[in-house]
Amino acid sequence: MAAAAESDNGSEVGPTGDSGAFASPVKARERAPESEAGASAATASESSETRVDDGNIQEAESSLREGLSLNYEEARALLGRLEYQRGNVEAALRVFDGIDLQAAIQRFQPPLSEKPSSKRNNKLWSDSSNSGSQHAASLVLEAIYLKAMSLQKLGKAIEAAQQCKSVLDAVESIFQRGIPDVMVEQKLQETVSKSVELLPELWKQAGAYQEALASYRRALLSQWNLDDECCARIQKRFSVFLLYGGVEASPPSLASQTEGSFVPKNNLEEAILLLMILLKKWYLGKTHWDPSVMEHLTFALSLCGQTSVLAKHFEEVLPGIYPRTERWYSLALCYSAASDDEAALNLLKKSLNKNESPNDINALLLAAKICSSDYYLASEGVEYAKRAIGDDELLDGHLRSVGLHLLGSCLANESKIASSDHQRSLLQAEALKSLGEAFSLDRHNPDLIFDMGVEYAEQRNMQAALKCAKQFIDTTGGSVSKGWRLLSLVLSAQQRYSEAEVVTDAALEETTKWEQGPLLRIRAKLKAAQSLPMEAVEAYRALLALVQAQRKAYGSLKNGTEERDNKVSEFEVWQGLANLYASLSYCRDAEICLQKAKALKTYSATTLHAEVTCMGSVSKRSMRWLHT
Repeated sequence: MAAAAESDNGSEVGPTGDSGAFASPVKARERAPESEAGASAATASESSETRVDDGNIQEAESSLREGLSLNYEEARALLGRLEYQRGNVEAALRVFDGIDLQAAIQRFQPPLSEKPSSKRNNKLWSDSSNSGSQHAASLVLEAIYLKAMSLQKLGKAIEAAQQCKSVLDAVESIFQRGIPDVMVEQKLQETVSKSVELLPELWKQAGAYQEALASYRRALLSQWNLDDECCARIQKRFSVFLLYGGVEASPPSLASQTEGSFVPKNNLEEAILLLMILLKKWYLGKTHWDPSVMEHLTFALSLCGQTSVLAKHFEEVLPGIYPRTERWYSLALCYSAASDDEAALNLLKKSLNKNESPNDINALLLAAKICSSDYYLASEGVEYAKRAIGDDELLDGHLRSVGLHLLGSCLANESKIASSDHQRSLLQAEALKSLGEAFSLDRHNPDLIFDMGVEYAEQRNMQAALKCAKQFIDTTGGSVSKGWRLLSLVLSAQQRYSEAEVVTDAALEETTKWEQGPLLRIRAKLKAAQSLPMEAVEAYRALLALVQAQRKAYGSLKNGTEERDNKVSEFEVWQGLANLYASLSYCRDAEICLQKAKALKTYSATTLHAEVTCMGSVSKRSMRWLHT
């Protein structure tokens, strides 16, 4: 057996090794069996190469068994490996077919399954007998692994996966308590690691995706003694499969769950967990840096809206991995998506400093976009947008359209806080001009069409606004509720209340309950405009119930978030009800609503105005009563 080990080590080449160094082992029968295996293979390489048939397999096998003191399975394993290395896949497969894996397992199991009970018994793992058993097991298991590789090359993915699975089943039978960290032959460990890594890929090739999921989990949860790089490759492939495979994975089995540990509920959570583990391994220096891990994590966390968590991971990446301007831009994107515009804008200002990247188009456009959402930053956004569109050579048509769109939005918002009517009209004219130029470059951008409609409506050009609203609905297929809201508001501004009500009712039918707030507010105001106060009250009550349910579900929202998402605040509903009751001279009900509104926002001009109006109506009623 020692001679066999020496011979095998001398002639061992991986599956991708150079096959020219080996001749067909069938010709080896004519050589002296007493010589070493390496010398025999080298001498036989001078003879002509022929394919192995069934008769020659038995002859070559007998030669190896006699010359190298190998048993049946070991001889077949060695013969098949040599044929595989020479590129004779079909011939190697015929050789491997004769190996009885179960018989080999029964022979290897007793010595290898012994559990060392003390430091003294640890020597059992390194004695000559057990070392020989490990070498024999390594030879046979590698043969089954190569058989799986041969079947894969022949396009038989299912059979290949079954053979690869049998390797892992055999390893679990031999090492019933898992592969120990020490005293395991290197070749045996390599075969196990390759098999663990190959099995999920074979199931994926075969289209058996549930089996692939189970194989990935088995690879990561069982004790295979994998090195860090191999484990990292499996974790990365598993996370990619979970993210993009289109297969819904069931939660891990209860048997694999540790008490108190986090158990992912779906594909996205499991993929994020794996990617975070990979990043932690890199932080600890166990694996090499892989930029694709961060890219996949960016996609996964963005998908579930956890961009603040993503920003934390970008901050933890060591300096030198990313250029600092690129890191600042990525962080700005994360903070902007998390509604922390102040932090995002500060990072962009650092990036756009004259000593860094003052002409970075993406950073300039993002800064302009952030400024366009705040009236008091709009003038600053105008400067960023002008810098972005200033160099025609750096911009294609799409980016120029985006820059002009943002410039128009910033000018429109700046006009709302203009100090004079003349300045306001100039800014509004410039805003429409920029939006028109952007539209000429990109006529199918729904956001641009919507913003043009809003700007036309604010400048009282209702016909143009109506045209934009209809075009937006056509472009989006009516799937975006803000288009219906704009159409309804434009129609109501033209005092076409019945048509506006029809549009609102149709939009309510197509919108989910949770997103009906703005539409219910429009319905209430339309009813009030048509002198239908009780129906308006009912609409406000339905709106109030929805807003309170949302508050209980999500908590109180910040004003900036409400404006950005066009949500309806509870304060606004109470204020609307108070105004409605005051117009009906229901002063007691109006006062109750005003108290509710003041509890939410203590100092408000609209609340004080409604309060004074209500008091005035009470005084008038009192005076009438006195005169009568």
